Amino acid sequence: MNENLFASFIAPTILGLPAAVLIILFPPLLIPTSKYLINNRLITTQQWLIKLTSKQMMTMHNTKGRTWSLMLVSLIIFIATTNLLGLLPHSFTPTTQLSMNLAMAIPLWAGAVIMGFRSKIKNALAHFLPQGTPTPLTPMLVIIETISLLIQPMALAVRLTANITAGHLLMHLIGSATLAMSTINLPSTLIIFTILILLTILEIAVALIQAYVFTLLVSLYLHDNT
Repeated sequence: MNENLFASFIAPTILGLPAAVLIILFPPLLIPTSKYLINNRLITTQQWLIKLTSKQMMTMHNTKGRTWSLMLVSLIIFIATTNLLGLLPHSFTPTTQLSMNLAMAIPLWAGAVIMGFRSKIKNALAHFLPQGTPTPLTPMLVIIETISLLIQPMALAVRLTANITAGHLLMHLIGSATLAMSTINLPSTLIIFTILILLTILEIAVALIQAYVFTLLVSLYLHDNT
């Protein structure tokens, strides 16, 4: 069990070539589309959820910030579908890879910060030094605020990676315990299996919540810079 504990986090390969790119491109294919004038219930529910999420995140933005609405909605759908697909047996979850999460977080964070420096440079620089700061503390506060700004994309990526990885590890451990106890004690097996089902439901919620949190924090960074 210990040897295969982290096997599901190893990037898969096909004939020696990395298959992560194909896995990343797969979730958008699952989003249903309609060519008809009248949509079915699935398409209608999907459009209602997209409008609700978009309204929730875009309410606080001005006109310039709302130009990011399509990107943010696409981001939350991609992360949510990727997290949910990773809960399937023998599947690979790209969001457990810190490198991929950094590849999503850094460009979005950098785009928001660069937009802030281009459009509101005075307000952007004002964040480095709060009003009323004593003069002796000015250099220290500037350094602290700079570090806190630069660490934002790392915090985004680590938060998503840690939450998804921890859930998968816990499910793997409890599933292994259920299998081991099945030949020893049936009542204990049923109890552990019930815990596993409840944990799976919790992980589905975590997969959706983490997608929303990641996108919401990117939206907040954008709001601070527009």
